[in-house]
Amino acid sequence: MSRIGASIILVLGFMTAGPVCAQVKTLWNCKDPAGRTTLTDQKADTVGKECRVVSEERVTVVPATKAKSPANFPKETPADRASSKAKQKDTIEKELTQEEAMLSDARKKLAEQEAIRTGDERNYAKVIERLKPYKDTVEVHEKNVEALKRELTSLSR
Repeated sequence: MSRIGASIILVLGFMTAGPVCAQVKTLWNCKDPAGRTTLTDQKADTVGKECRVVSEERVTVVPATKAKSPANFPKETPADRASSKAKQKDTIEKELTQEEAMLSDARKKLAEQEAIRTGDERNYAKVIERLKPYKDTVEVHEKNVEALKRELTSLSR
């Protein structure tokens, strides 16, 4: 095959493959008149400086092609998707019920502890220190309930 024929085939091959972009990436080490050294990859930064090329490489950018799934790859039907969403919703609703029960229990325990006042807690800081784990537990359960409700709302859309 002649050189011209090979060149034409090569060019046609590149045209069918999609746009290919070749760039040259150059890195310069420049010294300005004050003696400061800088590294740059911008040609504009080399003006008026004593520069030498540190590295130069050709970079070829080829756009990705869309991958196709195999013929026997399982597909999800709308019915499968709806059933999966229903199962997920049921699971979240059960978790929400459990979390609300734990929140109710934690609030009850906190209220019980707030009602107790021992004689050795003359300093209110000790009372706060004793109640802190109960308040933290209530706060955790409140956040969990809020998160589960948000998740249910997003599933309903």
